[in-house]
Amino acid sequence: MTAEKLKLLRTTFQLKGSVIKAIYKHILWCGAFGFLISILYHFDVPVSQPILGSVIPSIVLGLLLVFRTNTAYERFWEGRKCWGSIVNNVRNLARQIWVSIDEISPEDKDNKITALNLLIAFAVTTKLHLRGEAVNSELEELMPSTKYIKLKIMNNPPIEVAFWIGDYLQQQYHRNCLNSYQLTSMQELLNNLVDNLGACERILKTPMPLAYAIHLKQLLILYCFLLPFQIVENLGWWTGLISALVGFTVFGIEAIGLEIENPFGYDANDLPLDAICETMKRNINDLISLTPGVQSYKKI
Repeated sequence: MTAEKLKLLRTTFQLKGSVIKAIYKHILWCGAFGFLISILYHFDVPVSQPILGSVIPSIVLGLLLVFRTNTAYERFWEGRKCWGSIVNNVRNLARQIWVSIDEISPEDKDNKITALNLLIAFAVTTKLHLRGEAVNSELEELMPSTKYIKLKIMNNPPIEVAFWIGDYLQQQYHRNCLNSYQLTSMQELLNNLVDNLGACERILKTPMPLAYAIHLKQLLILYCFLLPFQIVENLGWWTGLISALVGFTVFGIEAIGLEIENPFGYDANDLPLDAICETMKRNINDLISLTPGVQSYKKI
């Protein structure tokens, strides 16, 4: 029980992953302005205006913030589902390539390993593509040098990697190393990978409408500006603190939506794409260490 309480305390006051750094200036301004209004009220300046509470009803602002957050989380969750699908399709396609494609010449196993590494390369290039980064040394060990050099000049590296995988499958079909049903099944998995890439690009390149973001920010500022005039009569010197707490709440919710709107970056709240790619790499390496029973039988 004590450990759970300590974990709760650490989570409550944890700065990494929170939006405090993004909104602390807004909080300070809200608190300072509220304190200024309480000073004016103390010197009998007529700043108390409870009627201002009807200018922006709290329920209206709340609904706008909920819509903003839900929309951002939907984008985050869709991105996670796309990457979950990439992991599953890579595993299934790698398994089928390793087990189903016959080895009829000594170099066939090496070619299969190259194809499996290209599956990892597809995930890595997708990660880099979504982050707007160029092809780097992370891919150099996953493919022949000629392909690596060519990949550097491509506008959409994941599509090129998918082409190489599809071309390999087609070559094996023409060599009678797999039948038409197996080819169709593998090509469908490859098509799913490209579909997942397109879904991630849709999330990345379809931001929140600018007019909505601007209007929400304007309402937040106006609401926090009017709030001290509404509460100073009842709260007095507590006006600054309560204004800061309200600012922390509403600006924090808005900042969370902004934080998770693009889930493909390096922020603490973004998807762990590096870890996901590393997991796929370990899975492929484990698969390569196994010997399919059918092929072992053929070699006996």
